[in-house]
Amino acid sequence: MSDASIAVRALRSLDLTDLTDNCTDQAIDALCRKALDPRGPVAAVCVWPQFVKRAQENLKGSAVRIATVVNFPAGGEDVSRVADDTQEALSDGANEIDLVLPYDAVRRGDLAVASEMVEAVRELVDQGRLLKVILETGELKDPKLIETASRIAIEAGADFIKTSTGKTPVSATPEAAEIMLNAIKASGRPVGVKPSGGIRSLADAKVYLDLADRIMGPGWANPQTFRIGASSVYDALIAALEGRTGTTTGGTY
Repeated sequence: MSDASIAVRALRSLDLTDLTDNCTDQAIDALCRKALDPRGPVAAVCVWPQFVKRAQENLKGSAVRIATVVNFPAGGEDVSRVADDTQEALSDGANEIDLVLPYDAVRRGDLAVASEMVEAVRELVDQGRLLKVILETGELKDPKLIETASRIAIEAGADFIKTSTGKTPVSATPEAAEIMLNAIKASGRPVGVKPSGGIRSLADAKVYLDLADRIMGPGWANPQTFRIGASSVYDALIAALEGRTGTTTGGTY
């Protein structure tokens, strides 16, 4: 597959993200302009809850979805507060909720807390909206914990399982994504995967697309089952579409 073909596939599955601490209305406007580029469009934008309405104004009438984050990035354990935050985000116009799993609870073996959190948010995220559960795999570290967190999220009703917040030293890794994809396959449920954080080049995106193809089968990875969460890979994908990159195996974009 050519660089341009890979770039198209990745771009259409991209959750174009701005979760910077100093995000502004103007930054959201710019993000949404990128999201609507005719060479895409991307699958969704992912923004802080306070910018959901702004994104909705920018994206009105388009197919680009609006994702936002809750229980982010710390992965706390206050189910009631997170449910309230989720309801507010949905009322503001979010189509997709990216929920941080209480990963500390998973690490200490308190799996019921994690399940309860996902189930509570699942009840609110309905009517064609999506729930993506962030496992924070770079903090879980242990493959067995990553598998356990994947299973909890899937069984509690996640539409997607997502690697990372992008706010920890280790974000998405192919090793974690492979564990997550195998958990999805074993579950037999229609759950997607979202590698997120640290994906900056066409080569990075290709690694995760190739993993999905190998484990789930060619053609499985599409915007309904596969997302890439990234803030900086967009320009690399556009460059590849325009033939301005080197190879898919490396290089600086």
